[in-house]
Amino acid sequence: MDANQPDSIIGGKSFTAVAVNCAAKAGEWIKSKMGSITQLDTKYSMHDLVTEVDKGAERMIRNLIATHFPTHSFLGEEGVEPGPEASAKALQEVSDSEYLWIVDPVDGTTNYVHGFPFYSVSIALAHRGQVIVGVVYDPSRDELFVAERGKGAYVHGRKMKVSEESSLNHSLLATGFPADQHVALPANLKGIQALAPKVRNLRVAGSAALHLAYVAAGRLSGFWEYNLSAWDIAAGSLLIEEAGGRLSDVAGQPYHLAVRNITATNGLVHDELIQELHTAANT
Repeated sequence: MDANQPDSIIGGKSFTAVAVNCAAKAGEWIKSKMGSITQLDTKYSMHDLVTEVDKGAERMIRNLIATHFPTHSFLGEEGVEPGPEASAKALQEVSDSEYLWIVDPVDGTTNYVHGFPFYSVSIALAHRGQVIVGVVYDPSRDELFVAERGKGAYVHGRKMKVSEESSLNHSLLATGFPADQHVALPANLKGIQALAPKVRNLRVAGSAALHLAYVAAGRLSGFWEYNLSAWDIAAGSLLIEEAGGRLSDVAGQPYHLAVRNITATNGLVHDELIQELHTAANT
């Protein structure tokens, strides 16, 4: 093993096993609460929802991780004030951590609230700023997407591989509608308008983490979205990397935890997608 790479086990406890256990337990609990929401609040905008289930699931994950790794840092969506500035600041505050867990307890809260079964638990572990474990769990389908750096990405225990479409006109892409209605949403709508006629089809299913997992699994050729946070992307970023795909910001610069405008593909359509987004942004 590379001397600069951390061992994936500390004191006999596997990082990946803990991440999988946390995602499975939180996901099971989230699913059991479906349809029983008693309190619904908005955060950044009317499109940005939070429930007591989001908060409870994050507490559960945080406590489980702290039991195993009490010295590790933790960045969870529900522990951060709403809005992009607060997200960026919260990440900056923990950016020097040796080990940092990055968690979105319910990615796709709006879907969850409406009973639309496309939401997920996203858990990543970064070592000195590099994601080394990524887990995305879909409780509705009981699908667990898991990656460990250098060891591949898996779903249902089977190795994942990105799709083989080599041009946008054969591609199924996904995107999202950002909560920021002033900058990010108009930018994304420009991209949608430009790309819709040029691809096989577009999907907007409402969970960035699951969309990223679907790119890794070969179910989508690519995904882009503006104004996401580290907890939306971190786990999915490793899934894609380990499945042979490519991830960058929308200008094509390398992904790191602070990137908010994301492009993720099978690699083959990456440059074409970035070019189309660039053209759309400047029209």
